[in-house]
This record gives sequence, C-alpha cells and structure tokens, in this order.
Amino acid sequence: MRIGLLTEGGYPYATGETGRWCERLVHGLGQHRFDLYVLGPAGTPRPLPPHARVARTANPDGTPAASGAWSPCEPRAARRAYGRHERRRFTEAYHRLATGLCAEHDEDGGNGESSFADGLYALAELARERGGLPGALRSDDAVRALEAACRAPGARRGAAAAGLPDHLAFAEHLERALRPLSLDWYEDDALGAADLCHAAAGGTTALPGLLAKRFFGTPLLVTEYGVPLRAHYLSAAGADRSAPLRALLAALHGRLAGEVYRQAALLTPGNAHARRWQEKCGADRARIRTVHPGMAAERFAEVGEDEESGDPATLVWVGRVEPAKDLVGLLHAFAEIRARQPDARLRIVAVPEREPCGAGYLTYCKGLAAQLFPDEAPGAHAVGENPVTFEELGGPEAPTPEDTYASGALVVMSSLVEGFPAPLVEAMFCARATVSTDVGAVVEIIGGTGLVVPPRNPRALADACLALLRDPERRHRLGAAARARALELFTVEQNLAAFRDIYLELLSHAPVRHRSGDGVPFAHPAEAHVPGSWAPKAVSAGTGAPDA
Repeated sequence: MRIGLLTEGGYPYATGETGRWCERLVHGLGQHRFDLYVLGPAGTPRPLPPHARVARTANPDGTPAASGAWSPCEPRAARRAYGRHERRRFTEAYHRLATGLCAEHDEDGGNGESSFADGLYALAELARERGGLPGALRSDDAVRALEAACRAPGARRGAAAAGLPDHLAFAEHLERALRPLSLDWYEDDALGAADLCHAAAGGTTALPGLLAKRFFGTPLLVTEYGVPLRAHYLSAAGADRSAPLRALLAALHGRLAGEVYRQAALLTPGNAHARRWQEKCGADRARIRTVHPGMAAERFAEVGEDEESGDPATLVWVGRVEPAKDLVGLLHAFAEIRARQPDARLRIVAVPEREPCGAGYLTYCKGLAAQLFPDEAPGAHAVGENPVTFEELGGPEAPTPEDTYASGALVVMSSLVEGFPAPLVEAMFCARATVSTDVGAVVEIIGGTGLVVPPRNPRALADACLALLRDPERRHRLGAAARARALELFTVEQNLAAFRDIYLELLSHAPVRHRSGDGVPFAHPAEAHVPGSWAPKAVSAGTGAPDA
C-alpha cells in the first residue's frame, strides 16, 4: 500500500513528539511505502528507511522547498492573472466561502458548513485548473466579497462589526491558510498515486488530504495527538487583534476543522480529550477510534523492574518550564510538604526549550523558591544539598529521563493545561507512583494507578504527595500497577499494531482505482473493495429480515 503521509513543520526535518511518532510509524510499518508530503521549511532530513521518501515539500510561502523533490512545472502561484470568466468563478466561490464563515445559517437552513465547503472546493478546482489563486485571494475582489458577506442580513454579530482593517487582515490570513490549494501535489504522479492519505494533524495539515479525496477519491485518515483548533483559540499571538477579526479567524479554523472531521474516513485521536473536541466540531462517533501514542518502553525497563531504587523522600518533576505547568503552585505545595516532612526534597528537571518565555519563567520560579526557602537558597547542585534543585535534562545531574525518574520515589505533575503528558507515561514505565492535576488526558492515562487532585490547589497537591511519601507499601503498589498499565496501552508495538489494522481496514473499503503504468492485469484482488455500508443493516421489527 502507498501511504501519502502529510506533515507540517515536522518529520523528517524536525524533532518533537509528532516527529518521533511519525518516525516510529514509518520505520515500524515496512510492508507499506510511505511518500512524505511536508508543509513547512525543509532542512536536512532524518534518515529514512528504503520504503520511504520525501515526495514533496513546500515552504510557508507556498513555494517549493529547495531540498524537496518538487516537480519541474511552473509554481501555480506565479501563473497569469485571471480573465473575466475566471474572475467570475473566483468571486462566486469566494462569496460562498465567506458566506459560510460569516452567516449564522445557510440558505438551506444549515449553519454555514455547506457554503464554506462549496466555496473551498470551488477555489481548489480553480487553482488546479488555472492557478493564480494567491493573488486573487489578496485582490480587491476578495475584500469586497468578504465585506458583502459580513454586512449581509443574517451575518453573525462579530462578523457584522468588522471594518476595513479587519477585512484586509483577514484576507491576508486566509491567503496564507489556503496556500496548500495552490500546490502541485494534486497530480496522478503525486497524491493521485496514493492509496491512502494519512495526516499527522488536522487543520491546514490535512487540507491536501481533503483535496486528494475530492479529486481522486483517496481515503483520508487524520491523527491528532493535540487539538490544533484548541491551540488556535488559546494562542497568545492574536491578543492584539480586534474582536471582529478574532471572530472571523475562529470561524475559519472552526469551519476547516469541521470539514476535515466530516470528510475523513477515520479519525484517530490520541486521547479522549482530543476525541471530545472532534465530536464537538461535528465528527461522527462511528468514525472515531482512539489510538494512544506509542512510546519506547525498553529504555525504562531496568528502572521499572527495580522496586528499591529512588530516594524515598524525593519528589521529581519533569517537563517544559512554562506558565501552563504551574511551577509556582508546585513550589507553594512543596513549602507545605517541607513544613510537615522536613527531609522532603524536590527536583525540577526542565526539558531544553528554545522559547524565550521559558527562561523568564524559570528565573521567576527560582526567585520564588529562594523566598520560600530563605535559609537554603536552591541552585543546580546535587540532590540532598537543597530542598529544591533546578536542573536541565541532559545535564550532569539528570543525563537521561530514566536516571531522573530513578532518583525519586514519587513523580508529581502540577499543570493547568495538558494534552497528552509524555513525562507521566515515562514515570509509569519506571514504576513510579504519580500525583497529578486533573487536566487534559491525565485521568485517562493513569486510570487508578495514581492520585489526582484539582488544578490550582497547592493544599490538595501537598496532601496527596505526603500521603504517598508516608506510605511506601501503597506507593510501590501503585507504581507496579502504573507500569503494567503503561506496558499494556502506551507502547510503540500497540500503536503500530493499531495502525497496521486501520490501514488494511480503510483500504478494504476504498474503491479500486486502476493507474496507468501498473502493467499487471488483476493487480488488485476483487475483495479489495467491500461494497455497502460499514454498519450492519437494521432489522425490521416483527419480520426478522434486514431493512432494504
């Protein structure tokens, strides 16, 4: 099977959790061929196995990336301006899309989804046939069509309040969001040759998969371990934007996410938290299947099998240093723990982070710790010299995650916001009992193998930690249960097995498409396409026979 794997700013050019997951998927499913389609700047790719290749790459400005295998055709963005007929097609399509964004309801009584989808696909067809879409999206025709949609009867209040600066700013953002429509990926020798498109995220990343389904009937599989729509809502980048502009942008990202969820043959969220977001955006429950991320468990085996390792009075925190992790609340909780158990210690081990805001927050937390423990100012020293130490993963005191978890008896997580917290799973592989705040997928991950407290509650966090620090037998029992749960649900092997079955299932329901150059009669077996509905037919009451 040929898989068109769609990524954005990730594998094979960047690291990160999504990149690691894609790498494990590609290397683990060697029976399939993977063609990688990457949105985002390219660099030096990570080593690829023989059955994988970078098929296409595109920079954020829509131009081909220098290191990608780009077709020699002229970029669509550079083609000639539209004539009268093409301008009319563009204006009609853009009006439909803008109406779907601005109106509370469609003409047919819907909530704008069908108008948005009709306009989106009409623009894609125009870009494929004629090119020139980026210039048209920045034209006066586009701004006038958007203004008309915002001021039309029935427009939502936020859109109706938009002024000309908002229209211009939104048109610029929309042009960037729709740049994948102008790529030359929609050819028979590109996405047209894929048996399945697998998007590593929703939103813009999955847009080429939407068009592949539109043009070629290629099934689309969407995997989300985070929630791009939620990230957009919470992003601080738009804090200086006006309320009408924020409303238009929220409508755009919401409509795009909803269309991806409706058109995908199957959605595979990484946790129940992401699944709930997908359902709220219109995804059909029957086409959602939770597949937990796979993580390498072998590296933690030695620590997990050693029940006696770790200082019984040491708490360990591992993660990115940022305000969402609420290290301030953790330090206040530890101050109470220290007052009730003077030999307690806390290791704060930061994952290396390039964001400048992390350094400022870390400095603030160190200052707070100095105030809370004035007689023992914390520093980057060995555990035992100070009640609190600040270290960096990969440093001399915390060279690897397994060494870090092995040093303590209890792992604590104090976050205010989380998706799928990987450090929590790593702690479970190491057979460590955990105390966590009830956010994101935490409860789903730990089940009954750890203690969960409300976020923003240092007193509850301190009480839970003290309960486990003072009860070694319970702590060991929970740690053993946590390791067993992690080995059952969160290994690379279970993740690969799930996607291996999903790929075959989706292909069995996809229509067979003959491609020129196959050269082999009957290359696809007849059972490769199972006709009919996926769901069993309902049985008529009283007759015992299936409904027609």
